[in-house]
Amino acid sequence: MQHDRRSAIKNILAGTAALSAAGMLAPFTSEAEAMEHDAPLKGNINHSACWWVYQSFGLEKLCVEFKKIGIKGIDLLNPTQWPIIQKYGIDSPMCNGAEISLTEGFNDKKYHETLIKNYSEMIPLVGKAGYKNLICFSGSRRGMSDEEGWNNCVTGLKQLIPLAEKHKVTLVMELLNSKKDHKDYQCDRTWWGAELAEKLGSDNFKLLYDIYHMQIDEGDIITNINQYHKYIAHYHTGGVPGRNEIDDTQELYYPAIMKAIVATGYKGYVAQEFTPKNPDKLAALRKCVQICDV
Repeated sequence: MQHDRRSAIKNILAGTAALSAAGMLAPFTSEAEAMEHDAPLKGNINHSACWWVYQSFGLEKLCVEFKKIGIKGIDLLNPTQWPIIQKYGIDSPMCNGAEISLTEGFNDKKYHETLIKNYSEMIPLVGKAGYKNLICFSGSRRGMSDEEGWNNCVTGLKQLIPLAEKHKVTLVMELLNSKKDHKDYQCDRTWWGAELAEKLGSDNFKLLYDIYHMQIDEGDIITNINQYHKYIAHYHTGGVPGRNEIDDTQELYYPAIMKAIVATGYKGYVAQEFTPKNPDKLAALRKCVQICDV
């Protein structure tokens, strides 16, 4: 089943149960066998994975399992969840909890009052916890031009940049495809996000480069990473087509992409955000981490 991230995020906020998946990869038959397949990670990539995909395990169990795999972080957690991961020495590389939604973002001034209030409260919490990145979204285009979208985003975000700088927190706008999954989303090309970063002129605003989304909307993944890497604070993965495992069933060759990321001097995290077809989600995740471990 194809899973819609927007629906999943709503489910997380509502405290509902997790996603299900159908099989593709051969699952490991036991934990011992799974551990035998683990190769030592090289340390060139800091590995993370997105909470919404694996929430059915529960956060405590997930921390234990992720440490076995060598995953250092869990993306898209809010302050109520941080004490749990801190017990296990797991990082929160991309925090959330201040946004309204993927469609109601900084490109529309009618949301600025709520967004500025939310982010003004969240930024100090992120900084106090020792985390660095807080996600944000452009919102839907709704007929506005690129220039209007940029100007509105600048108007809203500039009110938050001094606070972000004070607490050493980076506001990170995610690049999402507008062709298939998030119709009408405005920050749907790397150049659009890079231009917004230029207009803001602060190292405390950067981009979340979602490889799956950008393959759908623009392609040229390695070229765009090389050209725009100075604006990128974080990466997400996903197989194309289908947003499933990043193995040889899909069109992207992730080892080459990861080598390109490492070659830019990037020291942050790469987070897995594919929806496994394999019913053994942890076996699928383990394999995909190894694919990315260049």
